[in-house]
Amino acid sequence: MRFEKWIPAFAAMTVNGIFGPSMSLLCKQESRNCETIVFNQIEICYNSCMATQTSEKDLDLTEIINGVEVMGPSPFGKHQNISANIFRKIDRHIEKTRAGKVYYSPLDVILEEKQQKLQPDILFIRKENMSIFQDFIRGVPDMVCEIVSKGSHAKDTLTKKKVYEKFKVPEYWIVLPELETIEVLTIEGDAYELFSLAEGEGIVKSKVIEGLEIDVKDVFEDFSL
Repeated sequence: MRFEKWIPAFAAMTVNGIFGPSMSLLCKQESRNCETIVFNQIEICYNSCMATQTSEKDLDLTEIINGVEVMGPSPFGKHQNISANIFRKIDRHIEKTRAGKVYYSPLDVILEEKQQKLQPDILFIRKENMSIFQDFIRGVPDMVCEIVSKGSHAKDTLTKKKVYEKFKVPEYWIVLPELETIEVLTIEGDAYELFSLAEGEGIVKSKVIEGLEIDVKDVFEDFSL
């Protein structure tokens, strides 16, 4: 874990009484904005500007599609709620089956160096395929999911679909919030074919994640409540 990341964690633990008395000071050495934190008489100093820059780098939303850098917007709250609902359903299922691991964006999936670096909203990797999980995902995951946002319809349903199809990602979920629809596509030969569909109500099933079934009502619940 990077130094500038565990400082706030230490601060939080101190507030909760884990490390006992502490204090936080703001010092300016040579015009630098440098925060000094004292834990049990141990003084730690770090540059908050460096922490901000590192945080921005870590949260890089840039994708490379067909060799072109594409910067997507930060997702809206509804998008994140839907993503969280799907992630929880998959995660709970594979906790029981031990079939693999599920991850969420932002996490780079590098299908081809400097040509195809995508960040699907959710992805699943079988345990037999976990060798692709390195610093990033370097290889073909077993399932990817894209939640279509305003302005991303063509990118998700056409452009990225063609990329996933080219590299034969076994299963591709397309989630359409405005239509409360989930499409599950599976690779058959060299092309995707519709495997499961639910619109407004009903169950979608996965071919790759054996036994996984999700009621779309649990995905598109009323977030205003």
